Amino acid sequence: MRCLSFLSLALLSPLLVNAQLSGHVGPQTSSSSKASTKTCNVQNYGAVADKKTDIGPAIEKAWKDCAAGGVVYIPAGDYAMSTWVTLSGGKASAIRLDGIIYRSGTSGGNMFMIQHSSDFEFFSSTSKGAIQGLGYEFHKSGNLKGPRLLRFYDVTDFSVHDIALVDAPAFHLSLDTCKNAELYNMAIRGGDSGGLDGIDVWSENVWVHDVEVTNKDECVTVKSPAKNILVENIYCNWSGGCAMGSLGANTDIRNVVYRNIYTWNSNQMYMIKSNGGSGTVSNVVLENFIGHGNAYSLDIDGQWGSMSRVDGDGVRLQNIVVRNWKGTEANGAQRGPIKVLCAAKAPCTDLTIEDFAMWTESGSKQSYSCVNGFGTGFCLQKGDGTSTYSSVITATTAPAGYNAGHMANDLKAAFGTAASIPIPTIPTSFFPGATPYTALAGH
Repeated sequence: MRCLSFLSLALLSPLLVNAQLSGHVGPQTSSSSKASTKTCNVQNYGAVADKKTDIGPAIEKAWKDCAAGGVVYIPAGDYAMSTWVTLSGGKASAIRLDGIIYRSGTSGGNMFMIQHSSDFEFFSSTSKGAIQGLGYEFHKSGNLKGPRLLRFYDVTDFSVHDIALVDAPAFHLSLDTCKNAELYNMAIRGGDSGGLDGIDVWSENVWVHDVEVTNKDECVTVKSPAKNILVENIYCNWSGGCAMGSLGANTDIRNVVYRNIYTWNSNQMYMIKSNGGSGTVSNVVLENFIGHGNAYSLDIDGQWGSMSRVDGDGVRLQNIVVRNWKGTEANGAQRGPIKVLCAAKAPCTDLTIEDFAMWTESGSKQSYSCVNGFGTGFCLQKGDGTSTYSSVITATTAPAGYNAGHMANDLKAAFGTAASIPIPTIPTSFFPGATPYTALAGH
């Protein structure tokens, strides 16, 4: 079980306190206690570490015996999986994945679907457990209709940690209508294509931290509905970048903090994306961001052309704070480091951009553009949103303090879509100078 200390909360600003977690996250019962109650080794249910025998039926049988209190144990070794599993009704249970599961089936859906469960843990005790989706077998022909690797629906008080999710045919990890979750000490490696999201969250009271993502779509993204979400120490290493959305009708996202986000050679450092729609996003803090080589830096786009327009005047953004951003963007004249584009009938209000120092890697100028974004900082204008405006500011001098460090493991090239992606070692650092909250398991 995890929670923020009283001291750490006391040091934060009032807005940050309101946007923190609303209570405990993670399982209520330790994995060791669960294991002492009962351990169901999948090898006793027919699993064979020969990379040929389907492990799916063995997992289902082991779950049936341990779902009510115990640990489904997948020992070290290489396993094939051609039957997807839907594991439901668990209470005070866990899955300990110390082996590597290789997708061998071709169905869509979810390889692992955990639902209607509580007090749950999906983890590796050695930090060497992995799911290898071999998505390239789909992607090399342009097929993105394969399975997701891991999805949670209606699960409370749970954690996922110390595992690698690799080359998903579709999404890697999704949290749908969940509560009180902690995701940490993870490496996600996907192909260089859209539609291969890293982590998607539409849930309540979730802490995502110390995660590396490589893909060409969402790094760690919050979707609607969601509230009380804390995302920190994230390494978007040649990714699409972190985001919020796509946002559509009846959007309801509140109390979100992204902190210590390092983004290398990605589409954006952070994007809030919508096109039409309705509802609100409120009380958001985006702080301590470092970026290098990204196409976009801060990109708030209420007319995002990559999604079909949704009926409605637009999603309203309220009380958004952006602060302490450093680094460089790929081409500041082509895509400036600040873009705020809000709908005329759904303006963005109470925006703050401060301590923001980014500079271009190409050329000698960059632009800041704002449309209907009201608040303070750069091209934002004061006001209550009852008027409309458009503003562009061009800078020809680098701002003071834009220099920022790099991560040692910045990739030199993307993983493609035509060959298998190697299973990575989970890193021990996810943001320059930041120590992970929890040491890797087995270390």
